Amino acid sequence: MTPPRARTWGLRGHTPVVRVRGRSRRRISVAALCCYKPGEKSRLIYRPRFHLPFKGARKSFAWTDYRDLLVRAHIQLGGPIVVVWDNLNTHRTAGMKKYAAEHDWLTVFQLPPYAPDLNPVESVWSLLRRGPTANTAFEDPDHLTRTLRRGLRHIQLQHQLVDGCLAGTGLTLTTPTPPENLSNHQPNTMPAHLELNSSRGR
Repeated sequence: MTPPRARTWGLRGHTPVVRVRGRSRRRISVAALCCYKPGEKSRLIYRPRFHLPFKGARKSFAWTDYRDLLVRAHIQLGGPIVVVWDNLNTHRTAGMKKYAAEHDWLTVFQLPPYAPDLNPVESVWSLLRRGPTANTAFEDPDHLTRTLRRGLRHIQLQHQLVDGCLAGTGLTLTTPTPPENLSNHQPNTMPAHLELNSSRGR
């Protein structure tokens, strides 16, 4: 619950102090998908999760949480999807690989081992750190949750911000050209949306 510091000030010779009301073992994780399709507005789909403050309780997303997020995105976007995400160990579990192999609407690609500069969702976290969560001492987990939801909703409604997250990576979207000389060519079955995923815990 320690707030990120975007800017502050203090008397010369005195170290500025940001006071926080106590500590908490409760933890909040957020996973997000930046969704892009040529010719359509970009989308941001996110899923926050409260982790229970019990001893031994999981404090991060399980692979089933990512699966549920992908299913939700599949329903909202109304078509097959290609997911490009980082090498988080939860993304590479046997359960996640098995689920992807069993569902033809889902295609998964892994980014290189450490490449945050290629993931647009990293810019989403940057926008949150420099925006609604900056210079804020959260009173309790509910205050943090409300702030995160409000900030993510703002980004979600500003399509140009989601576009900017992709532009910051230097990557572009391309549309495949179907073969011209195949009379029995199958309909274009390329996934409808490209999604890039990342998660962040607090």
